Amino acid sequence: MKYESLQYAIDEITDIAAGFGLDFYSMRYEICPADIIYTFGAYGMPSRFSHWRFGKRFYKMKLHYEMGLSKIYELVINTDPCQAFLLNTNSLVQNKLIVAHVLAHADFFKNNEHFKKTNREMEKAMESAAARIQELTDEHGIEAVEGFLDSVLSIEEHIDPHAGIGGFRTETRSHKKSLYDDLWEKKADDEPSEETKHEKDLLAFIAKNSPVLTDWQREIVMIIRQEMLYFWPQIETKIMNEGWASYWHMRIMRKLSLTESEAIEYARLNADVVQPSKMGINPYYLGLKLYEYIEKQYGSRDKLFDVRAMESDISFLRNYITKEFVEQEDLYLFEKKGAHWTITEKEWEKVRDQLVSSKVNGGFPYLYVADGKEDLKIVHSYEGTELDISYLEQTIPHLYTLWGKPVHIETVVDGRITTFTYNADGMKRKYGKMFAE
Repeated sequence: MKYESLQYAIDEITDIAAGFGLDFYSMRYEICPADIIYTFGAYGMPSRFSHWRFGKRFYKMKLHYEMGLSKIYELVINTDPCQAFLLNTNSLVQNKLIVAHVLAHADFFKNNEHFKKTNREMEKAMESAAARIQELTDEHGIEAVEGFLDSVLSIEEHIDPHAGIGGFRTETRSHKKSLYDDLWEKKADDEPSEETKHEKDLLAFIAKNSPVLTDWQREIVMIIRQEMLYFWPQIETKIMNEGWASYWHMRIMRKLSLTESEAIEYARLNADVVQPSKMGINPYYLGLKLYEYIEKQYGSRDKLFDVRAMESDISFLRNYITKEFVEQEDLYLFEKKGAHWTITEKEWEKVRDQLVSSKVNGGFPYLYVADGKEDLKIVHSYEGTELDISYLEQTIPHLYTLWGKPVHIETVVDGRITTFTYNADGMKRKYGKMFAE
């Protein structure tokens, strides 16, 4: 592929996208070999702290690529300017599709309400955080730091992206002045403490209130929290974002003058991206079809820009999935019974509600701190879906490491309110009364 041809295509596609009304950050494209693409994919960012799980993820992705099981054609980073990394083995047609796709992502990053608080210089922040964690590793040793990261990363999803909106105060312990002090949101010394109630942000609560963490450990907890706050909008808009990018790359590509062979190549590529999945939801497909359905229902493409600006996946699915759409796309619920997969529900409202439910809290269990005066008591807000008990039993020792005193997790197992307790003697399970909704 000649770079001159790619540059011409980028300029042409950018003009077409702008003509459609897409409003994106300035773009920076880099051509990268597979090793670099998969490193960025594994770490989630060009610069990030080192940890064994990123290496494990890289190895798995790279192995799948080498075996021909999967392939990452591009990565796009939500920064300003927006960065897109293209695989150096892509054909020109592949890169045309990708450029059209990432321009729509950039438009989404810039204009969706849920990205408004995003740190657009997060790459620099992560680079700084990586340097700081390396300093701490040099000071305290790789086993101490990486082992502590294991514990923090085991609960990294349990943050509150809406902290400060009707939340409850928690006691703040003193700590050394650092680069991350603005994240602690400290109260004045004479301001009275309030009882902790329904504190969803486990990372912030533990960083502020753990009786055993050192200053450097609290700093690491808040670094991980800051990074998860950056990734969270992408988690809660996955269907919308990928659907938006797919919707626009299809319309932009139709404006290009493709040769017959290029058109055939593009059709194959596009089919791979937006085809429905047999065993789950393809966010590219579902998002694309729902945008097209909304456009048809409202008779205007302007409505799509309003939807793109204000919704998250939850409201997108709840507000716009209808009986007609469910029947049109032949959506249904299914589960494995014995050795066979069986359709269990086709009633459209139940299908819609299940899709919405799967996106609540980013698809992660809703946990909150009910008490943290001495022992740490965490309650699972049970709404019909049980926790993965094996995962819970592997995670609760990490919570004990972070808190230093007994940890209790209350949930529902087989219809009974059940409390898992972990302390120096190990794990205990206590069954209580039957759960009543």
